[in-house]
Amino acid sequence: MKGISWLSDTEWARIEPLLPRGRKGAHRVDDRRVISGIVHMLRSGARWRDCPPVYGPHTTIYNRFNRWSRQGLWFAIFEALTGHSGIYGLAAIDSTHIKAHRSAAGGKGGPLSRRAAPREAAGPASCTPRPTSKAGRD
Repeated sequence: MKGISWLSDTEWARIEPLLPRGRKGAHRVDDRRVISGIVHMLRSGARWRDCPPVYGPHTTIYNRFNRWSRQGLWFAIFEALTGHSGIYGLAAIDSTHIKAHRSAAGGKGGPLSRRAAPREAAGPASCTPRPTSKAGRD
């Protein structure tokens, strides 16, 4: 098949000792095949569901990747193979945006309508009582 790649013998020899051994649970299927499938899917950027069948069921490929990611195993493998953690510093990136409808800028009558007029600020001037009749204004 075109585009199918397997870990070479030298790559596998470096990764195999880093894999977990003796864990409880079901017996794992061929690790080399599954890890080759994970590497293939990460390189291609395709959906897990589109994983070629030669690597095994796509659920096995995804579940192994997800489980080992939560356990920090991929980070440990990367650090053991490269000698570096790969983290140089911390950064926060926020790409949040709000999409509003084109007519969301104002209601009927525009933004300065009677409903949307700002209220007076509470302060000493607002504490004085207002006259209620013309007689009280003189």
